[in-house]
Amino acid sequence: MADLWSVYSKPIPANGRELWTLFLQCSCITAVIGGLFYNWLFASLEYSWHPSIAMAVSFSLLLLLTLFLVHPARCVFSMIMPTLGTKQGRKLLLSTCIMIVVVNVTPNIISNIKTILQVIKCICKNSSESLLNSTALLETASWEFGDAIQENVHSLNIYRPMNGHFQFSLLKNSSLIYQQMHLAGEKIGRDFLAVEVLVKDAVRVGNKLVAGFSMLYLCFESTWYLKNYLTNLRFDNFYITKKLERLALNRKAAHLLVGSSKNLIRPTGLKLSREEVVLCIVQAMLLTVALMLMLVIVAMDHFAFSVADTAVRKAAQFSVVPVTLNIKYNAKIGILPFLLKLLRLPYEGLPLQDFERSYHHYLTFSSAQCRISPPTPPNPSVLLVVGLLFCILYATVFLETYAHRLCRKIAGSFFESWEEKRALYLYKKLSRKQTEE
Repeated sequence: MADLWSVYSKPIPANGRELWTLFLQCSCITAVIGGLFYNWLFASLEYSWHPSIAMAVSFSLLLLLTLFLVHPARCVFSMIMPTLGTKQGRKLLLSTCIMIVVVNVTPNIISNIKTILQVIKCICKNSSESLLNSTALLETASWEFGDAIQENVHSLNIYRPMNGHFQFSLLKNSSLIYQQMHLAGEKIGRDFLAVEVLVKDAVRVGNKLVAGFSMLYLCFESTWYLKNYLTNLRFDNFYITKKLERLALNRKAAHLLVGSSKNLIRPTGLKLSREEVVLCIVQAMLLTVALMLMLVIVAMDHFAFSVADTAVRKAAQFSVVPVTLNIKYNAKIGILPFLLKLLRLPYEGLPLQDFERSYHHYLTFSSAQCRISPPTPPNPSVLLVVGLLFCILYATVFLETYAHRLCRKIAGSFFESWEEKRALYLYKKLSRKQTEE
């Protein structure tokens, strides 16, 4: 592995064997990266397979030529890998999480809301039809009651009033109500479909923009680091490297490294400075906010399914509500009742025909003819994938510091002569500091 890395990091291969070794290394790297790039375009960013293959092949060929011919480009590319464990890598993973949640959870929420609306529509349709039928029951009862009154009056043969039937204005044709309800349901369905398409398109476009910007920024950040490393001796130069230790031993000044151990860090050690710890805590808090927002969306999915499932089950269990209309009519006729009351004589009217009947009706709120789509349960794999991705994200928060150190080590292995100049600069800086003290 050391020999392979030595060939890979050399500016110019020493012989033909190293040249072919470098070409094979670049070809293997290009094949792996090209496959991952195609899968990222097709599966995550949802490009069709034709442009995905075209972009993956073009990117792979360009990458192969760049890695094989340009030595600083190999260094920048090598630093991109650990840079994925920094803030820019987290942005890529976070955009992937957002895409997974929106594509898999949002349609599920909208589908369950549609199921709830279908249940409400079914209940409204059946209850309105049942109420309209109940008005027919009232009409029947009123006519029978009116007939009984007419019979009593005709039996007296004294005074004949006008027709005493109650008049009901009954809506015989309920198709207008059903038509309006159908149009309202279709309008709500179209609105929900438009919102679903709008959310999907907006998130898809936003995710592509974020992903493209993050990839460009990864290359820019690695290039920016290499540029500062090669032009500024003070940039990221506070590590106790092997070259610095060898230089201190050769000049018999190893005590410089011991006395400055509080300000210097070994690049292979696990020690974190106070600034690095504070930065990790801040990044973890920001990541927790994003996690809470994701969990709210997932919780909305479970809540919508719970409500839809309860609505469908309760609608199917609705019992028929019986309605009973009781009419009791008792009429008497009196002869000179006022005179008999003045004389304080007992008085009882002459009873006429009594009327007592019961009318029964049943109100229904659901029907087997209603077309209700079953509620869609949440996909448990979505929560599992999002949980695993966030575990990786939290790991990158604390590994970001070590990723920066690895970037420095990679740059030092590609430019060893410049690394010796940086070690010499740091040694002189420590010597001057000790002399001033």
